[in-house]
Parts: sequence; C-alpha cells; structure tokens
Amino acid sequence: MAVYAVGDLQGCLAPLERLLEHARFDPARDRLWLVGDLVNRGPDSGNCLRFVHDLGSSAVTVLGNHDLHLLATAAGLRQPRPKDTLEEVLRRPDAEALLEWLAARPLVHHDATLGWTLVHAGIPPQWDLERASTEARAVEQVLQDPQRRNEFLARMYGNSPDRWDDALKGVDRLRYTVNALTRMRFLRKDGGLDLEESGPPGSVSSRLSPWFEVRKRRMGGQPIVFGHWSALGYRRGTDWLSLDSGCVWGRDLTLVRLDPATPEERTLWQQPCR
Repeated sequence: MAVYAVGDLQGCLAPLERLLEHARFDPARDRLWLVGDLVNRGPDSGNCLRFVHDLGSSAVTVLGNHDLHLLATAAGLRQPRPKDTLEEVLRRPDAEALLEWLAARPLVHHDATLGWTLVHAGIPPQWDLERASTEARAVEQVLQDPQRRNEFLARMYGNSPDRWDDALKGVDRLRYTVNALTRMRFLRKDGGLDLEESGPPGSVSSRLSPWFEVRKRRMGGQPIVFGHWSALGYRRGTDWLSLDSGCVWGRDLTLVRLDPATPEERTLWQQPCR
C-alpha cells in the first residue's frame, strides 16, 4: 500500500486524474490524502466532490476554507463571490448528498503509523497534536449537526479573535479554530493570526513569520502536510510539506508519496494546469 498526498484541487479534476494515472494509484490498494479546498474557482467542482466521495475509504480529505464557504453558500448564509464557481455543485441532482458528505469531513487527520498529520492551512504553534485534535473535533461535531451547523456558519466569518486563549468559549473558540486550521499563513510576533497577507515569505513585514517557522511550535518535529498557500507553492521543510502549487491559477497540481519503501522510489509528480 502506498499513501499519496495531493494539493488543493479547487475544482480541477482532470489534472488529478492524470497524476493518479502517472503514479499508478490503485484505490483497492493505495490511499490518497487531500489537503482540502476540493472546490471553487476551477471548472469542475461538482465532479471533484463526486470523485473523492466515490473513492470511499481510499481517500481522506480535510476541510478547507473554500469547502466551508460552499457549505455556507448552500445554506443561503453567504452570497456567491464574483470568482466563485459553486453553482456547478449546487445545481447537481446529488448536491444534497455531497454536501452532507462534505460536512462530515474532518479538519485534522493524523496517522500514528505513518507519523504524518494532514490539515488545510496549518496548526498554530500554541497547540500540540492532542489540542489540535480536540479543537478540531469540537468544530466537526457542530458541522455534523444540521441545525447547529447553520447557526455556526452564519457566524463563522471574521478575523476575531486572532489569538489563542484557553479561556475562549462558544463561537469565538470555534471561529479561532476554523481560522487557524483553514486560513492561517502568517503569525505576528505576539502569536496572533495575520489573515490579510497571502504572499510568499519574504514579501511581507518582518513583524510577520510563516506559522511553520515559529521556533517554539509545540508540534515541532512532527511532520505536517498542508495546502492553502499557493504563493508558497510546493516546498519541503524539516517537519512540514506544502502542497498548494497553484493549479487553479494555471500552474501545477502536485502529488507526493508520503511513505516511499526505498530511497530510490519516485515520490513527486507535478501536472501542469491550464
């Protein structure tokens, strides 16, 4: 069995199919991890959802900010944005089933045997794996209850609170968790989230640091695979792997093998995207 991870699809199914063919992915034997943002801005969001759904237990996907935006839009709680391509999902005859499936996806996935943790944007430095899993489950439980889901989605948007505090409660705690796990890129010196800057490291104020460069990260040394940051692109650190290489922006979709059996095995495939 091989375990592969792929970057943000955002409605780009054809490049994924080509990558899986090149890697000789076999759903009866192998596993595919997806970093979230299955939908939006690309041309084929509905079929992306259906494809990943139909992989069943052969696929693990975490929720990204665009996936959550789809749930809020489908519930009538947000108006589509000019660049959204979510109508292709919402008018499908199987839309309701796909949306319920999407709402049941996790925010954090950890494989103890493999040693990797999967998340859309990152894990804040104040959290260890246990805390990240606990806070993620709290949001997941809300999203899996249709009534509580809509109540939260209506209040999910916003950049506050931007600093973690064990005393946070209610929707503030849930919103911080969503922002950290699905939107985070840079942190301020005080540990707070900066949710405005999206450029590559080195293009912003020296008062900001990429979340994975914070020295006292409590998950330091435990490998994390994530997406979300197309300006960062495909990049490897000592204990992190960034996979959003900007497919929806006409660059590449990236697939990696997380568990090569030998050093000689190929571990990287990239598919140019139109």
